[in-house]
Amino acid sequence: MARERRDRVRQLGLVGLMGLVGCYGGSSARGEGEGGSAGDDAGTVGSADDDAGEDSTDGTDLGPFVPGALVLPRLTAAQYRHALVDLLGPDLPPTPVEGDTNPYLFYSIGATSTTLSELGTQLYEESADLVTHAVFDDPVRRVELVGCEPVAPGDGCVAGFLTQFGRRAFRRPLTEAEHARWLAIAAELAQPDAWEGLRLAVSGMLQSPWFLYRVEVGQPDPDDPTRLRYTGYEMASRMSFLLWDTIPDDALLAAAERGDLDDEQGLRAEAERMVADVRARETIRGFFAQYLDLGKLDDLTRDPATYPLFTATMPDSMRTETELIVDDVVFRERGDARSIFSTQRTFVNDELAALYGIDAPDAGPVTFVPVDLPDTRAGLLTLGAFLTVNAKETQTSPTKRGKYLRERVLCQTVPDPPPDVNTDLQPTEGDPKTVREQLEQHRENPACAGCHAFIDPPGLLFENFDSAGVYRTEELGMPIDASGDLDGTPLQNARELADVLADDDRVGQCMVRQLFRHAQGRLDTQDEAPVLTDLAARFAEVDYRFDDFLVELVVHPGFRTAVAQEGE
Repeated sequence: MARERRDRVRQLGLVGLMGLVGCYGGSSARGEGEGGSAGDDAGTVGSADDDAGEDSTDGTDLGPFVPGALVLPRLTAAQYRHALVDLLGPDLPPTPVEGDTNPYLFYSIGATSTTLSELGTQLYEESADLVTHAVFDDPVRRVELVGCEPVAPGDGCVAGFLTQFGRRAFRRPLTEAEHARWLAIAAELAQPDAWEGLRLAVSGMLQSPWFLYRVEVGQPDPDDPTRLRYTGYEMASRMSFLLWDTIPDDALLAAAERGDLDDEQGLRAEAERMVADVRARETIRGFFAQYLDLGKLDDLTRDPATYPLFTATMPDSMRTETELIVDDVVFRERGDARSIFSTQRTFVNDELAALYGIDAPDAGPVTFVPVDLPDTRAGLLTLGAFLTVNAKETQTSPTKRGKYLRERVLCQTVPDPPPDVNTDLQPTEGDPKTVREQLEQHRENPACAGCHAFIDPPGLLFENFDSAGVYRTEELGMPIDASGDLDGTPLQNARELADVLADDDRVGQCMVRQLFRHAQGRLDTQDEAPVLTDLAARFAEVDYRFDDFLVELVVHPGFRTAVAQEGE
């Protein structure tokens, strides 16, 4: 009997899901660039000759643009968990769901471009059952949640709670038909009592596509009938998942109900409130973790015999260091966000201090202290996370490091190598020994020359840092030549590169593009080039303060509008 009741609840959710998927032409609504993977090349973004964001304006005249098509994001694993906690309270049992993917760097893009499997559907069902039992089987907790004691199936207590719960779970008020349907479910399945009927209704709502997906379809834009403008409730959802990684709070839903989110002034006021909230810090950390590819630290190892300073806990230390630098620049100093690539201030524990050769007597295994970097280092690209992730286990990789710089920091495209090219640079007896010499020989192959001429010169600037991030002056007994260049500008080392990046307009423009893609859950299109140009100008106008720029993004027409998918 219990199985039959759960199947009844699940059927309601699946009917809604199939209808919703049909509106979008399939549940894997992809952005431009379909086919990106979460592998080593997932960071390939933009185009070296793409002019989006190249020409700054004063931000006062956006000009014509065509927004991107609607997408159908499923909640990421983190968003799903956060939403459950916000709806039901803390201390919920584990809720495993289908893993996120990050094509083109971001889980938000994976959420719009992957199809939910049958197993994924089952996991949502099991999770909904687990969390609702955890709450509704506890007499004290369920009353705290519902706010009243139902005395009969489908009574006023149940009806009122479903109104309130549905508004938060679906991020909009329930329609009369929806409310009647869920109320009927609560009454129909009230066996042995009204609490069980209410629990199953809540479980069903947590399996509904209106909860699991962000259904943002817009309405005709009064300023331009060729495009759609997101409604106030849809903007509340977009803002909340972007800034807090969870569902809107009551204040934001109330603003949507009043119509405050239909104009820039109201949007700006709410965005400023949300950015100032502590929850925004964690969300911004998550963005930078994906943007900077910190996930690759998870499986990072080095041979302790070759790299004795690289401990088993070093990857976690490197991740924490990067997060603290972002926090310091973005929140504590509220400084130029581009300075994460040029700052000479970092935060180390005892093992990072040893790795960098820095005196930090107050540091401990879990105690990080602020320090000034030595003159040989400046910015994230001279610190452990970048240097180790973009290296091989036994030697450096100027190619990987140069590719990261081009793609992640400057948003330029690095083509994939031809399929028949041998990319193994391991020397054999009699071959050149240093990595620089190996690359010079590799570039003699015409199939490799063009690409490597683009990525190797800036990548070679990091040769003073070995595969574990330790500074060195020799390789195999020979002095290291760490010279190179960036787009024709000769540089002697990574320290000089940091000075160049400090005020390179492309760094800010690329950060804008990466955040725009993360926020939209898709790649930008050529028609949105004016949007990126204008956003880059606004970023400059707020002196590259990242928190202020988040507000500018939220109020921008490029974030508030879309066009229907083809065929709709």
